[in-house]
Amino acid sequence: MAKAAKTVFVCEECGGQVSKWQGQCPHCQAWNSLSEQIIAPPTQTPARFAALAATHSRVQTLSEVSAEEAPRFSTSIDEFDRALGGGLVRGAVVLIGGDPGIGKSTLLLQTLAAIGQHRTVLYVTGEESPQQIALRAQRLAVSADNVRLLAEIRTEQILACLQQEQPQVVVIDSIQTVYTETLSSAPGSVSQVRECAAQLTRYAKSTGCTMILVGHVTKEGALAGPRVLEHIVDSVLYFEGDTHSNFRMIRAVKNRFGAVNELGVFAMTERGLRGVSNPSAMFLSSHKDDVPGSCVLVTQEGTRPLLVEIQALVDEAHAPQPRRLTVGLEQNRLAMLLAVLHRHGGVACFDRDVFINAVGGVRISEPASDLAVLLAIVSSLRDKALPEKMVVFGEVGLGGEVRPVARGQERLREAAKLGFTRAIIPTANRPKQSIEGMTLVSVDRLDQALAACREFS
Repeated sequence: MAKAAKTVFVCEECGGQVSKWQGQCPHCQAWNSLSEQIIAPPTQTPARFAALAATHSRVQTLSEVSAEEAPRFSTSIDEFDRALGGGLVRGAVVLIGGDPGIGKSTLLLQTLAAIGQHRTVLYVTGEESPQQIALRAQRLAVSADNVRLLAEIRTEQILACLQQEQPQVVVIDSIQTVYTETLSSAPGSVSQVRECAAQLTRYAKSTGCTMILVGHVTKEGALAGPRVLEHIVDSVLYFEGDTHSNFRMIRAVKNRFGAVNELGVFAMTERGLRGVSNPSAMFLSSHKDDVPGSCVLVTQEGTRPLLVEIQALVDEAHAPQPRRLTVGLEQNRLAMLLAVLHRHGGVACFDRDVFINAVGGVRISEPASDLAVLLAIVSSLRDKALPEKMVVFGEVGLGGEVRPVARGQERLREAAKLGFTRAIIPTANRPKQSIEGMTLVSVDRLDQALAACREFS
């Protein structure tokens, strides 16, 4: 007698399952994320399981495995290659996420048009019609002669087309619209996204086809669906930036074939996305005169040093609880830095509102920004601008010590190349050889950094 299908409630955020509907997921505590799904009974027979067990993989020693480096091929877009760690890898599966309208489809269409000059490519669209893709290609003025197009959302039909066409690079736009007929749940559900991604990944690994999946994001900015989708693929890239701005950034948060936290910077133009050769210029303001509350930080994004302006505004609090707001930086770390500034720098902000902003919409997560944030706060509080053409970096500990950061010499060289002549850095990051045209002040503690700013002035 066949088993009847049963109903479960699956969390759209973490993939957890419960038997009854609840307002909050008991696994990840997300609200209103449970959706009803019907679990179909298994269709595989015991004979099928026996056949699968007979075709197991061969056990071998690690020394027998070939350890050759995976060859890469370029996408012809330098900033995209940088985010990927040097280019695409044969058989790799790349997941790209971002807000709607930020430029995912635009970039991938430009990429396929460029790769199509030398390799066979296929664009699978599940959200837009072929006419809409053709209009975008016409607007971007890209060559569409070598780009094959398929409008389909059934996984079985897509795999059959891939077997027939044998493309070397495939784009699935998007994975949330694709479904498999073996499951009864709706497209975009956790089980459908997981199973479709697994089938496409197996095809890519078995044939050597490079697969690029487009993923939707939630309102919190994370990829929609369970985190298992990020574990299946080889690389995960996120589009960052404000849709009202012309600048876009692609950040790699996972890459099995390269370094993580690489950053590619683009500018949105009428002809699509164009790489920015000097991204530090977009993160620095164009003030004619020095203004209080502004400090230039040299941060490191992957292998690339970037100069970012940190702005601070300290104002009198008009509420019993002063506000602490940050844009582009961690808010909890700001509260800690203000306590260190009071204890070891002698500067109190307990009755002041403090606002911090990283210019250009960049998101900074490394602690090397601590010293720049504190100097910008002191500059705004005293209403006195910091010295001209000065850069700062360094981590500040709870004891008031200034700790070294990684790749200090590369940061200084980038600042000198852009015309900066002064720098306040941790003592351990002081280079053995002086950098031409730059005056360096090395500090061990926060109070020394505050005194160095007064000396420069």
